[in-house]
Amino acid sequence: MTNQTEKDQVEQPVEEVITPEQEIASEEVELQNNQENDPLADAIARVQELEEYIANADKREQEIQLRARAEIENIRRRTEQDVEKAHKFALEKFSKELLTVVDNLERGLQTLNGADESVKALAEGVELTHKGLVSTLANFGVEAVGNVGEVFDPELHQAISMQPAEGIEPNHISVVLQKGYTLHGRVIRPAMVMVAS
Repeated sequence: MTNQTEKDQVEQPVEEVITPEQEIASEEVELQNNQENDPLADAIARVQELEEYIANADKREQEIQLRARAEIENIRRRTEQDVEKAHKFALEKFSKELLTVVDNLERGLQTLNGADESVKALAEGVELTHKGLVSTLANFGVEAVGNVGEVFDPELHQAISMQPAEGIEPNHISVVLQKGYTLHGRVIRPAMVMVAS
């Protein structure tokens, strides 16, 4: 029976002894649980969260307003540039059409240069008309490009051929077949030229 008594003694639960430190720790946990369930503490935490959210929302709104102002300024600037270009280049098609008239007057002058005295008055009239037309085009920003001796510029000139030419440096214009024209610096017709090689 002694074995049985020893078993009974082992199976009996042992009462737990709580130390003062454990008791203080359990009271602190209970206090924290009470604070977590405290509606006032919950409300204060919620107010802090909302204040942070509002501050972030204000920052986001300021950024959006700043970007919107910048976009409006960019649109205004682009619109001004478009209007300026429209004013500058509104006459482009009209100017191109008048260039054929200038070309025809120049051809007429070349033909009349070798003529006799009977057509001298006609030659002077054609020359005055040519000068007046070229002057009027210049008043509106149309300028001729492509003179003999100029350096060849592929943006302004269209080379028809290259050939050696006396007295003209290589890569310079030796012959102008048709004058080119620009409108406020933009090419409306490139000059057709021959280039010295």
